[in-house]
Amino acid sequence: MAKKSKKDLAKYHTQSTPNWCPGCGNFGIWVAVKNAIAELEIPAHKVVLVGDIGCSGKLPYWTDFNGFAGLHGRSIPIAEGIKMANDDLTVIVIAGDGGTLSEGLQHFIHACRRNVNITVVLHNNQLYGLTKGQASSTSEKGFVSSMTPEGSYETPLNPALLAVTSQASFVAAGFAGNTKHLTQMIKEGIDHEGFAFVDAYQPCVTYNYINTYEFYSKRSYELDDSYDPTDRRAAMDKVLEIDEGVKFPLGVLYQIKGQKTLADNVLHGKTSVAKANIDKISVNKLFGRK
Repeated sequence: MAKKSKKDLAKYHTQSTPNWCPGCGNFGIWVAVKNAIAELEIPAHKVVLVGDIGCSGKLPYWTDFNGFAGLHGRSIPIAEGIKMANDDLTVIVIAGDGGTLSEGLQHFIHACRRNVNITVVLHNNQLYGLTKGQASSTSEKGFVSSMTPEGSYETPLNPALLAVTSQASFVAAGFAGNTKHLTQMIKEGIDHEGFAFVDAYQPCVTYNYINTYEFYSKRSYELDDSYDPTDRRAAMDKVLEIDEGVKFPLGVLYQIKGQKTLADNVLHGKTSVAKANIDKISVNKLFGRK
């Protein structure tokens, strides 16, 4: 497919300028999301970005797609509802590690195992950025913040491992400092029929002086063709490298195709609500109930 020109990409974002901190990793993810949708040639009106609270949740504001601002940690169930109501839409969740893996942890796990056909792009900056850098579920042990002045004592969650063990059918990792590779991961996630999770390492240049661009550039590597993403046990071993804090594998970590989605199991081939014929539906009996 021919590379999109700047003019082509322009229709995917508004004229407003993002107010993220200069150098924020959100810019790289912003570019990758727009590029992925443009390269897949998905019409803008058929895309819905569901944002969460926080710096990452602002991303939908600066695109020309449909957008929904959800409550903290509740972006995934909102996205599930949108997709179930209209399966013609490409639904992408844009959320941070705080909301997704703390307030919204249960939603994340159950969306994985339901195999709902949405894509979740996790802005993983290992802290709560918008509220001044408090420790999050993915912060490294010893991380110092206003909330943990003596250093965080909690063991961080491993998002990719959590996704694999929760039965997600597509799990990938990318780096905001490598937009070309991250674009490809998001494209493959969107193309996947089922729940797709993309863990995007996103440096916070204001509050996180540990997980920097240099940190990931030295420790991350792209998976080669010898790696088999269909081997679930091998995928678990691979993502466990992340816990060591020395290696961060980038690429499709796990993928299984042909699994039934939530819509397959619930709708059984019937049309979604948005396309259903409602001409003969009446709610008069409901209003007449005592």
